[in-house]
Amino acid sequence: MARVLVVEDDQFVRSALIRHLTDAAHTVRSVGTALEALREVAHFRFDLVILDLGLPDLDGSEALKMLRGITDVAVIIATARDDETEIVRLLNAGADDYLTKPFSVEHLSARIAAVLRRARAGGGEAPSSSVLRVGGLTVDPLRRQAELDGVRLDLTRREFDLLAFLAARPGVVVPRKELLVEVWQQSYGDDQTIDVHLSWLRRKLGETAARPRYLHTLRGVGVKLEPPSDGQAPR
Repeated sequence: MARVLVVEDDQFVRSALIRHLTDAAHTVRSVGTALEALREVAHFRFDLVILDLGLPDLDGSEALKMLRGITDVAVIIATARDDETEIVRLLNAGADDYLTKPFSVEHLSARIAAVLRRARAGGGEAPSSSVLRVGGLTVDPLRRQAELDGVRLDLTRREFDLLAFLAARPGVVVPRKELLVEVWQQSYGDDQTIDVHLSWLRRKLGETAARPRYLHTLRGVGVKLEPPSDGQAPR
C-alpha cells in the first residue's frame, strides 16, 4: 500500500501504530527521535511520515521544518496539543494533516487514506501549463509559483493548491465540501482545516476576513476568489 515512517518515542504508541499499519498492508519503518527521522528520509523513500511532536531531541515542529527542507513527503502530525495557534503553526510549516491524541485506528486509517490520495493525485496528473491571472495575482500551476503585484508569494504546498483551485474559477463560489474533495481529497471533514488555510492565505495576500480583497467567504455557501473592486492588488 504505502511506505510509512513512524516517528514516535513512546514505545507503547509506536508498537501499536506499527501493528496497525502493518495489518493494513503498509511497509513500516520506525524511529524514536527527530535526528533519526531525518536520516531515514535522507536514505529511504517514503510515501508518508507520521510525526509525533514530543520527541526527546527536538520538538516535532522543528523536525517538521527540517523535514520540509529535504523532502516533500506527506506528513501527518500526531499530537496531544489541541491549541488552535499550534495547529495553525504546524499547517503553515508544511504539515498535510494532524491528529489529536488519543485517536482511534479507524480515524488514523481515514486520514492516511485521504493524505495518500491527495499526494498520489498530485503526482500523477500534470498541472495545467496555463498561467492564471486574477487582478494583480498570477498563479503558475506548472511551476507551482504565485505572485502578487509582481512579488513572489511564499506559500505552503496546500496553500498553493487552494489558491490555484480558486484562481482557476474566478468569481465562482466554491462550496466547502467541493474544496475538501478537490483540494484535500477528503469526502468528509470539518471546516477548521479550510478556515486555517484561508486565514494564512489571506495574510499572505495582505487582507483579512473582515476586510477581504481577493478571498471572499459566503457564510453557509462557500468561498470565491475575484479581483479587488478597485483593481489594486492588496498589500
